[in-house]
Amino acid sequence: MAQWSQGVLSLNFEEMDLNPRVLAGVKASGYTKPTPIQEQAIPVALKGRDVLALSQTGTGKTAGFMLPILQRLITGSLGSARALIVAPTRELAEQIRQSAADLGKNTKIRSVAIYGGVSKGPQVKALNRGAEIVVGCPGRLLDHVSDGSIDLSRVEVLVLDEADTMCDMGFLPDIRRILAHLPKQRQTLFFAATMPDEIRVLSNDILDDPTTVQIGIIAPANTVSHALYPVTDALKKRLLLHMLQQTATGRVLIFTRTKYRARVLARDLEKAKYRVAALQSNLSQNRRLQAITGFRDGKYDILVATDLASRGIHVSEISHVINFDMPNTVDAYIHRIGRTGRVERSGEAFTFALPEDEVLVRKIEAVLGARIERRCLPNFDYGNFTPDVWDSRDHPKPQRKDPRHRDDEQAWTTAHRRQRTSARPSSKSTQSRPDTQRNPNNPRRRRFRGRSPASAVNPDR
Repeated sequence: MAQWSQGVLSLNFEEMDLNPRVLAGVKASGYTKPTPIQEQAIPVALKGRDVLALSQTGTGKTAGFMLPILQRLITGSLGSARALIVAPTRELAEQIRQSAADLGKNTKIRSVAIYGGVSKGPQVKALNRGAEIVVGCPGRLLDHVSDGSIDLSRVEVLVLDEADTMCDMGFLPDIRRILAHLPKQRQTLFFAATMPDEIRVLSNDILDDPTTVQIGIIAPANTVSHALYPVTDALKKRLLLHMLQQTATGRVLIFTRTKYRARVLARDLEKAKYRVAALQSNLSQNRRLQAITGFRDGKYDILVATDLASRGIHVSEISHVINFDMPNTVDAYIHRIGRTGRVERSGEAFTFALPEDEVLVRKIEAVLGARIERRCLPNFDYGNFTPDVWDSRDHPKPQRKDPRHRDDEQAWTTAHRRQRTSARPSSKSTQSRPDTQRNPNNPRRRRFRGRSPASAVNPDR
Protein backbone atom coordinates (compact mmCIF):
# COMPACT_ATOMS: atom_id res chain seq x y z
CA MET A 1 0.00 0.00 0.00
CA ALA A 2 1.27 3.46 -0.86
CA GLN A 3 2.52 5.61 1.99
CA TRP A 4 1.78 9.30 2.19
CA SER A 5 4.19 11.96 3.35
CA GLN A 6 2.82 15.45 3.94
CA GLY A 7 4.18 16.46 7.31
CA VAL A 8 6.75 19.13 8.09
CA LEU A 9 10.10 17.48 8.68
CA SER A 10 12.29 20.60 9.16
CA LEU A 11 15.41 18.90 7.81
CA ASN A 12 18.42 20.64 6.32
CA PHE A 13 20.78 19.22 3.71
CA GLU A 14 23.42 18.37 6.31
CA GLU A 15 20.94 16.12 8.13
CA MET A 16 20.16 14.05 5.02
CA ASP A 17 23.36 11.95 5.27
CA LEU A 18 24.53 13.05 1.83
CA ASN A 19 28.04 12.18 0.72
CA PRO A 20 30.43 15.08 1.44
CA ARG A 21 31.18 15.45 -2.27
CA VAL A 22 27.48 15.68 -3.08
CA LEU A 23 26.94 18.10 -0.22
CA ALA A 24 29.77 20.26 -1.55
CA GLY A 25 27.92 20.50 -4.85
CA VAL A 26 24.77 21.55 -3.01
CA LYS A 27 26.60 24.39 -1.29
CA ALA A 28 28.41 25.43 -4.47
CA SER A 29 25.05 25.66 -6.27
CA GLY A 30 23.81 28.16 -3.70
CA TYR A 31 21.24 25.96 -1.95
CA THR A 32 20.77 27.05 1.67
CA LYS A 33 17.79 25.00 2.83
CA PRO A 34 15.54 22.40 1.21
CA THR A 35 12.22 23.41 -0.29
CA PRO A 36 9.21 21.48 1.04
CA ILE A 37 9.23 19.01 -1.85
CA GLN A 38 12.98 18.41 -1.44
CA GLU A 39 12.62 18.06 2.32
CA GLN A 40 10.06 15.30 1.96
CA ALA A 41 11.07 13.53 -1.25
CA ILE A 42 14.85 13.27 -0.77
CA PRO A 43 14.88 11.20 2.46
CA VAL A 44 12.39 8.72 0.97
CA ALA A 45 14.30 8.43 -2.31
CA LEU A 46 17.58 7.94 -0.43
CA LYS A 47 16.08 4.80 1.09
CA GLY A 48 15.56 3.38 -2.40
CA ARG A 49 11.77 3.61 -2.36
CA ASP A 50 9.62 4.56 -5.34
CA VAL A 51 8.26 8.08 -5.07
CA LEU A 52 5.17 9.75 -6.52
CA ALA A 53 5.81 13.46 -6.00
CA LEU A 54 3.01 15.95 -6.66
CA SER A 55 4.00 19.56 -6.35
CA GLN A 56 3.47 22.86 -8.11
CA THR A 57 5.85 23.82 -10.87
CA GLY A 58 8.82 25.80 -9.61
CA THR A 59 9.20 24.22 -6.17
CA GLY A 60 12.64 22.67 -6.64
CA LYS A 61 11.70 19.22 -7.93
CA THR A 62 14.88 18.77 -9.99
CA ALA A 63 17.18 18.74 -6.97
CA GLY A 64 14.57 16.57 -5.27
CA PHE A 65 15.45 13.67 -7.55
CA MET A 66 18.99 14.61 -8.62
CA LEU A 67 20.54 14.49 -5.14
CA PRO A 68 19.34 10.93 -4.41
CA ILE A 69 20.61 9.85 -7.84
CA LEU A 70 24.07 11.32 -7.22
CA GLN A 71 24.17 9.77 -3.75
CA ARG A 72 23.39 6.36 -5.24
CA LEU A 73 25.74 6.54 -8.23
CA ILE A 74 28.73 7.83 -6.30
CA THR A 75 29.37 4.22 -5.30
CA GLY A 76 29.50 1.38 -7.78
CA SER A 77 30.80 1.08 -11.32
CA LEU A 78 31.09 3.97 -13.76
CA GLY A 79 30.88 4.09 -17.53
CA SER A 80 27.34 2.83 -18.19
CA ALA A 81 23.88 4.40 -18.01
CA ARG A 82 22.68 3.81 -14.45
CA ALA A 83 20.08 6.60 -14.17
CA LEU A 84 17.59 7.60 -16.85
CA ILE A 85 15.62 10.84 -16.64
CA VAL A 86 12.85 11.34 -19.21
CA ALA A 87 11.72 14.92 -19.86
CA PRO A 88 9.21 16.40 -22.32
CA THR A 89 11.33 19.09 -24.01
CA ARG A 90 14.90 19.70 -25.04
CA GLU A 91 15.15 22.83 -22.89
CA LEU A 92 14.12 20.95 -19.78
CA ALA A 93 16.46 18.08 -20.65
CA GLU A 94 19.40 20.50 -20.97
CA GLN A 95 18.57 22.20 -17.69
CA ILE A 96 18.34 18.87 -15.86
CA ARG A 97 21.70 17.84 -17.33
CA GLN A 98 23.18 21.16 -16.18
CA SER A 99 21.77 20.55 -12.70
CA ALA A 100 23.45 17.12 -12.67
CA ALA A 101 26.74 18.74 -13.68
CA ASP A 102 26.49 21.49 -11.06
CA LEU A 103 25.40 19.31 -8.14
CA GLY A 104 27.81 16.54 -9.09
CA LYS A 105 30.81 18.73 -9.94
CA ASN A 106 32.87 17.17 -7.15
CA THR A 107 32.11 13.63 -8.25
CA LYS A 108 33.21 11.64 -11.30
CA ILE A 109 29.63 11.13 -12.42
CA ARG A 110 29.00 12.20 -16.01
CA SER A 111 25.73 13.14 -17.67
CA VAL A 112 24.44 13.59 -21.21
CA ALA A 113 21.28 15.09 -22.68
CA ILE A 114 19.76 13.55 -25.81
CA TYR A 115 16.90 15.11 -27.76
CA GLY A 116 15.71 15.76 -31.29
CA GLY A 117 16.28 18.76 -33.48
CA VAL A 118 20.07 18.36 -33.49
CA SER A 119 22.55 15.86 -34.94
CA LYS A 120 22.84 12.46 -33.27
CA GLY A 121 26.62 12.41 -33.74
CA PRO A 122 27.72 14.38 -30.65
CA GLN A 123 25.17 12.51 -28.54
CA VAL A 124 26.49 9.13 -29.72
CA LYS A 125 30.06 10.20 -28.93
CA ALA A 126 29.04 11.30 -25.43
CA LEU A 127 27.26 7.98 -24.86
CA ASN A 128 30.29 6.05 -26.10
CA ARG A 129 32.57 7.92 -23.69
CA GLY A 130 30.36 6.70 -20.89
CA ALA A 131 27.69 8.65 -19.01
CA GLU A 132 26.08 7.44 -15.82
CA ILE A 133 23.13 9.87 -16.03
CA VAL A 134 21.15 10.07 -19.27
CA VAL A 135 18.54 12.81 -19.67
CA GLY A 136 16.42 12.44 -22.76
CA CYS A 137 13.24 13.26 -24.63
CA PRO A 138 11.21 10.13 -25.47
CA GLY A 139 11.42 10.16 -29.26
CA ARG A 140 15.18 10.68 -29.62
CA LEU A 141 15.82 8.28 -26.74
CA LEU A 142 13.96 5.54 -28.63
CA ASP A 143 15.97 6.39 -31.75
CA HIS A 144 19.21 5.71 -29.86
CA VAL A 145 17.78 2.49 -28.45
CA SER A 146 16.86 1.32 -31.96
CA ASP A 147 20.31 2.28 -33.26
CA GLY A 148 22.00 0.37 -30.45
CA SER A 149 23.90 3.45 -29.29
CA ILE A 150 22.52 3.22 -25.76
CA ASP A 151 22.02 0.25 -23.43
CA LEU A 152 19.28 0.69 -20.83
CA SER A 153 19.62 -2.77 -19.30
CA ARG A 154 21.71 -1.46 -16.37
CA VAL A 155 19.49 1.45 -15.39
CA GLU A 156 18.95 1.49 -11.63
CA VAL A 157 16.86 4.66 -11.32
CA LEU A 158 14.15 5.94 -13.66
CA VAL A 159 12.80 9.47 -13.32
CA LEU A 160 9.76 10.75 -15.19
CA ASP A 161 9.87 14.53 -14.85
CA GLU A 162 6.79 16.61 -15.68
CA ALA A 163 4.96 13.39 -16.47
CA ASP A 164 1.68 15.27 -16.86
CA THR A 165 3.24 17.44 -19.55
CA MET A 166 4.43 14.36 -21.43
CA CYS A 167 0.86 13.09 -21.27
CA ASP A 168 -0.42 16.37 -22.75
CA MET A 169 2.14 16.12 -25.56
CA GLY A 170 1.17 12.57 -26.49
CA PHE A 171 4.30 10.85 -25.22
CA LEU A 172 2.64 8.08 -23.19
CA PRO A 173 3.00 5.39 -25.91
CA ASP A 174 6.71 6.24 -26.24
CA ILE A 175 7.17 6.07 -22.47
CA ARG A 176 5.64 2.62 -22.36
CA ARG A 177 8.01 1.52 -25.14
CA ILE A 178 10.95 2.87 -23.13
CA LEU A 179 9.79 0.95 -20.06
CA ALA A 180 10.04 -2.29 -22.03
CA HIS A 181 13.82 -1.77 -22.36
CA LEU A 182 14.41 -1.16 -18.64
CA PRO A 183 15.08 -3.70 -15.88
CA LYS A 184 12.00 -4.54 -13.86
CA GLN A 185 14.04 -4.24 -10.67
CA ARG A 186 14.68 -0.51 -10.43
CA GLN A 187 13.77 2.57 -8.44
CA THR A 188 11.22 4.85 -10.10
CA LEU A 189 10.72 8.50 -9.20
CA PHE A 190 7.58 10.05 -10.68
CA PHE A 191 7.25 13.85 -10.62
CA ALA A 192 4.23 15.84 -11.80
CA ALA A 193 2.49 19.13 -11.13
CA THR A 194 -0.98 17.83 -12.03
CA MET A 195 -2.54 14.38 -12.00
CA PRO A 196 -4.86 13.66 -14.95
CA ASP A 197 -6.40 10.21 -15.22
CA GLU A 198 -3.89 8.94 -17.79
CA ILE A 199 -0.99 9.82 -15.51
CA ARG A 200 -2.67 8.17 -12.53
CA VAL A 201 -3.03 4.95 -14.54
CA LEU A 202 0.61 5.12 -15.65
CA SER A 203 1.85 5.70 -12.11
CA ASN A 204 -0.16 2.73 -10.84
CA ASP A 205 1.40 0.55 -13.54
CA ILE A 206 5.06 1.44 -13.04
CA LEU A 207 5.44 2.33 -9.35
CA ASP A 208 6.05 -0.34 -6.74
CA ASP A 209 4.47 0.50 -3.37
CA PRO A 210 5.37 4.19 -3.72
CA THR A 211 5.52 6.84 -1.09
CA THR A 212 3.34 9.72 -2.27
CA VAL A 213 4.61 13.19 -1.44
CA GLN A 214 2.21 16.03 -2.08
CA ILE A 215 2.88 19.65 -1.22
CA GLY A 216 -0.38 21.58 -0.96
CA ILE A 217 -3.09 21.35 -3.60
CA ILE A 218 -2.13 20.75 -7.20
CA ALA A 219 -2.41 24.39 -8.19
CA PRO A 220 -0.16 27.40 -8.78
CA ALA A 221 2.15 28.20 -5.87
CA ASN A 222 0.66 30.48 -3.22
CA THR A 223 3.52 32.93 -3.83
CA VAL A 224 1.77 33.99 -7.06
CA SER A 225 -0.93 36.68 -7.14
CA HIS A 226 -3.48 36.55 -9.96
CA ALA A 227 -5.38 39.23 -11.86
CA LEU A 228 -7.64 39.27 -14.92
CA TYR A 229 -7.79 42.16 -17.36
CA PRO A 230 -11.08 41.99 -19.32
CA VAL A 231 -10.37 43.15 -22.86
CA THR A 232 -11.24 42.61 -26.50
CA ASP A 233 -8.84 40.88 -28.86
CA ALA A 234 -8.34 44.07 -30.87
CA LEU A 235 -7.14 45.95 -27.77
CA LYS A 236 -4.75 43.32 -26.44
CA LYS A 237 -1.53 44.52 -28.01
CA ARG A 238 -2.07 48.16 -27.05
CA LEU A 239 -3.07 47.11 -23.53
CA LEU A 240 0.14 45.10 -23.19
CA LEU A 241 2.30 48.05 -24.24
CA HIS A 242 0.58 50.35 -21.74
CA MET A 243 0.88 47.72 -19.02
CA LEU A 244 4.61 47.34 -19.56
CA GLN A 245 5.01 51.13 -19.44
CA GLN A 246 3.08 51.47 -16.17
CA THR A 247 4.21 48.35 -14.29
CA ALA A 248 7.52 47.91 -12.50
CA THR A 249 8.71 44.52 -13.66
CA GLY A 250 11.75 42.31 -13.60
CA ARG A 251 11.86 39.51 -16.16
CA VAL A 252 8.52 39.11 -17.95
CA LEU A 253 7.30 35.92 -19.62
CA ILE A 254 4.43 36.43 -22.08
CA PHE A 255 2.38 33.49 -23.39
CA THR A 256 0.60 33.35 -26.73
CA ARG A 257 -1.53 30.59 -28.17
CA THR A 258 0.27 30.20 -31.49
CA LYS A 259 3.79 30.35 -32.90
CA TYR A 260 2.74 33.08 -35.32
CA ARG A 261 1.38 35.31 -32.55
CA ALA A 262 4.56 34.80 -30.51
CA ARG A 263 6.73 35.82 -33.43
CA VAL A 264 4.64 38.86 -34.37
CA LEU A 265 4.21 40.06 -30.79
CA ALA A 266 7.96 39.79 -30.10
CA ARG A 267 8.65 41.78 -33.27
CA ASP A 268 6.20 44.52 -32.21
CA LEU A 269 7.73 44.72 -28.73
CA GLU A 270 11.17 44.98 -30.26
CA LYS A 271 9.96 47.89 -32.40
CA ALA A 272 8.80 49.53 -29.16
CA LYS A 273 12.44 49.36 -27.94
CA TYR A 274 12.03 46.45 -25.52
CA ARG A 275 14.75 43.83 -25.15
CA VAL A 276 12.72 40.81 -26.19
CA ALA A 277 13.13 37.34 -27.65
CA ALA A 278 10.60 34.84 -29.01
CA LEU A 279 10.58 31.16 -28.08
CA GLN A 280 8.57 28.77 -30.23
CA SER A 281 9.09 25.24 -31.49
CA ASN A 282 9.91 26.17 -35.10
CA LEU A 283 13.20 27.74 -34.02
CA SER A 284 16.43 25.80 -34.35
CA GLN A 285 17.94 24.39 -31.19
CA ASN A 286 20.70 27.01 -31.17
CA ARG A 287 18.23 29.88 -31.44
CA ARG A 288 16.04 28.41 -28.69
CA LEU A 289 19.02 28.07 -26.39
CA GLN A 290 20.10 31.61 -27.22
CA ALA A 291 16.64 32.91 -26.32
CA ILE A 292 16.47 31.06 -22.99
CA THR A 293 20.08 31.79 -22.05
CA GLY A 294 19.70 35.45 -22.95
CA PHE A 295 16.51 35.67 -20.89
CA ARG A 296 18.12 33.96 -17.92
CA ASP A 297 21.30 36.06 -18.07
CA GLY A 298 19.51 39.39 -18.49
CA LYS A 299 20.22 40.06 -22.16
CA TYR A 300 16.46 40.02 -22.71
CA ASP A 301 13.91 41.44 -20.28
CA ILE A 302 10.91 39.86 -22.04
CA LEU A 303 10.41 36.40 -23.47
CA VAL A 304 7.36 35.69 -25.65
CA ALA A 305 6.64 31.97 -25.75
CA THR A 306 4.12 29.30 -26.66
CA ASP A 307 3.06 26.57 -24.24
CA LEU A 308 5.00 23.81 -26.00
CA ALA A 309 8.25 25.76 -26.13
CA SER A 310 7.96 27.03 -22.55
CA ARG A 311 8.01 23.68 -20.75
CA GLY A 312 11.74 23.88 -20.11
CA ILE A 313 11.90 27.48 -18.89
CA HIS A 314 13.24 27.50 -15.35
CA VAL A 315 14.31 31.06 -14.56
CA SER A 316 13.86 31.99 -10.92
CA GLU A 317 13.96 35.77 -11.53
CA ILE A 318 10.69 35.94 -13.52
CA SER A 319 8.58 38.57 -11.77
CA HIS A 320 5.55 38.52 -14.07
CA VAL A 321 3.77 36.03 -16.29
CA ILE A 322 1.34 37.62 -18.74
CA ASN A 323 -1.19 35.43 -20.52
CA PHE A 324 -1.62 37.44 -23.70
CA ASP A 325 -3.89 34.58 -24.80
CA MET A 326 -5.89 32.46 -22.38
CA PRO A 327 -4.58 28.86 -22.21
CA ASN A 328 -6.76 26.00 -23.39
CA THR A 329 -6.94 24.12 -20.08
CA VAL A 330 -6.61 24.62 -16.33
CA ASP A 331 -3.48 22.46 -16.32
CA ALA A 332 -1.90 24.70 -18.95
CA TYR A 333 -2.69 27.71 -16.76
CA ILE A 334 -0.98 26.04 -13.80
CA HIS A 335 2.13 25.28 -15.86
CA ARG A 336 2.28 28.81 -17.24
CA ILE A 337 1.83 30.53 -13.91
CA GLY A 338 4.35 28.18 -12.32
CA ARG A 339 7.11 30.01 -14.20
CA THR A 340 6.89 32.85 -11.67
CA GLY A 341 6.82 32.71 -7.88
CA ARG A 342 9.45 29.96 -8.04
CA VAL A 343 11.31 28.55 -5.04
CA GLU A 344 9.22 30.62 -2.63
CA ARG A 345 9.80 33.92 -4.46
CA SER A 346 6.77 36.13 -5.08
CA GLY A 347 5.38 36.71 -8.56
CA GLU A 348 2.40 38.17 -10.39
CA ALA A 349 0.25 36.56 -13.08
CA PHE A 350 -1.81 38.77 -15.39
CA THR A 351 -4.30 37.28 -17.84
CA PHE A 352 -5.98 39.10 -20.73
CA ALA A 353 -9.51 37.65 -20.70
CA LEU A 354 -12.02 37.77 -23.51
CA PRO A 355 -15.75 37.36 -22.76
CA GLU A 356 -15.76 33.81 -24.13
CA ASP A 357 -12.98 32.84 -21.69
CA GLU A 358 -15.29 33.05 -18.68
CA VAL A 359 -16.06 29.30 -18.56
CA LEU A 360 -12.36 28.46 -18.23
CA VAL A 361 -11.86 31.32 -15.79
CA ARG A 362 -14.45 29.81 -13.47
CA LYS A 363 -12.68 26.43 -13.64
CA ILE A 364 -9.38 28.09 -12.75
CA GLU A 365 -11.04 29.89 -9.85
CA ALA A 366 -12.38 26.57 -8.61
CA VAL A 367 -8.83 25.19 -8.46
CA LEU A 368 -7.53 28.33 -6.75
CA GLY A 369 -10.42 28.28 -4.29
CA ALA A 370 -10.96 32.02 -4.73
CA ARG A 371 -12.20 34.46 -7.31
CA ILE A 372 -9.60 36.24 -9.40
CA GLU A 373 -9.63 40.01 -9.22
CA ARG A 374 -10.78 41.77 -12.41
CA ARG A 375 -8.76 44.91 -13.09
CA CYS A 376 -8.88 47.91 -15.37
CA LEU A 377 -5.59 49.49 -16.47
CA PRO A 378 -5.55 53.16 -15.38
CA ASN A 379 -5.31 55.81 -18.10
CA PHE A 380 -5.85 53.29 -20.89
CA ASP A 381 -8.32 54.17 -23.64
CA TYR A 382 -10.71 51.22 -23.95
CA GLY A 383 -12.82 53.01 -26.55
CA ASN A 384 -16.40 51.68 -26.64
CA PHE A 385 -15.44 48.76 -24.41
CA THR A 386 -16.00 49.17 -20.67
CA PRO A 387 -14.37 46.41 -18.61
CA ASP A 388 -16.36 45.14 -15.66
CA VAL A 389 -13.91 45.05 -12.74
CA TRP A 390 -14.09 44.23 -9.07
CA ASP A 391 -11.74 43.46 -6.21
CA SER A 392 -11.24 39.78 -5.40
CA ARG A 393 -11.43 40.59 -1.69
CA ASP A 394 -15.13 41.28 -2.17
CA HIS A 395 -15.59 37.78 -3.63
CA PRO A 396 -13.48 35.46 -1.50
CA LYS A 397 -14.72 32.12 -2.83
CA PRO A 398 -16.56 30.77 -5.88
CA GLN A 399 -20.15 29.68 -5.20
CA ARG A 400 -21.09 28.02 -8.47
CA LYS A 401 -23.09 25.23 -6.86
CA ASP A 402 -25.65 27.63 -5.40
CA PRO A 403 -28.22 28.84 -7.97
CA ARG A 404 -28.62 32.07 -6.02
CA HIS A 405 -25.16 33.11 -7.26
CA ARG A 406 -25.76 32.19 -10.88
CA ASP A 407 -26.66 35.71 -11.96
CA ASP A 408 -23.57 37.17 -10.26
CA GLU A 409 -21.31 34.69 -11.99
CA GLN A 410 -22.77 35.40 -15.41
CA ALA A 411 -22.74 39.18 -14.99
CA TRP A 412 -19.25 39.68 -16.34
CA THR A 413 -19.84 37.46 -19.38
CA THR A 414 -23.21 39.06 -20.13
CA ALA A 415 -21.89 42.61 -19.83
CA HIS A 416 -18.97 41.87 -22.12
CA ARG A 417 -21.17 40.12 -24.67
CA ARG A 418 -23.48 43.14 -24.80
CA GLN A 419 -20.57 45.53 -25.28
CA ARG A 420 -18.99 43.33 -27.90
CA THR A 421 -22.29 43.24 -29.80
CA SER A 422 -22.94 46.98 -29.51
CA ALA A 423 -19.36 47.91 -30.45
CA ARG A 424 -19.33 45.73 -33.59
CA PRO A 425 -20.30 47.56 -36.80
CA SER A 426 -23.55 46.17 -38.14
CA SER A 427 -22.13 45.78 -41.64
CA LYS A 428 -19.61 43.17 -40.58
CA SER A 429 -20.44 39.50 -40.39
CA THR A 430 -18.77 36.53 -38.85
CA GLN A 431 -17.47 35.50 -42.27
CA SER A 432 -14.87 38.29 -42.00
CA ARG A 433 -13.50 36.65 -38.84
CA PRO A 434 -11.86 33.35 -39.82
CA ASP A 435 -11.42 32.23 -36.25
CA THR A 436 -15.17 32.05 -35.55
CA GLN A 437 -18.24 30.35 -36.92
CA ARG A 438 -21.90 30.13 -36.03
CA ASN A 439 -22.92 27.53 -33.51
CA PRO A 440 -25.80 25.56 -35.08
CA ASN A 441 -27.15 24.65 -31.65
CA ASN A 442 -27.46 28.29 -30.66
CA PRO A 443 -27.12 30.85 -33.48
CA ARG A 444 -26.62 33.69 -31.02
CA ARG A 445 -23.40 32.21 -29.67
CA ARG A 446 -20.13 31.85 -31.51
CA ARG A 447 -18.00 28.76 -31.55
CA PHE A 448 -14.27 29.49 -31.50
CA ARG A 449 -12.41 26.94 -33.56
CA GLY A 450 -9.04 27.76 -32.02
CA ARG A 451 -10.04 27.00 -28.42
CA SER A 452 -9.48 23.25 -28.31
CA PRO A 453 -5.91 21.94 -28.19
CA ALA A 454 -4.71 20.33 -31.40
CA SER A 455 -2.03 17.72 -31.79
CA ALA A 456 1.28 19.16 -32.97
CA VAL A 457 4.50 17.76 -34.29
CA ASN A 458 7.03 18.08 -31.51
CA PRO A 459 10.59 18.64 -32.75
CA ASP A 460 11.97 17.54 -29.37
CA ARG A 461 10.99 13.96 -30.10
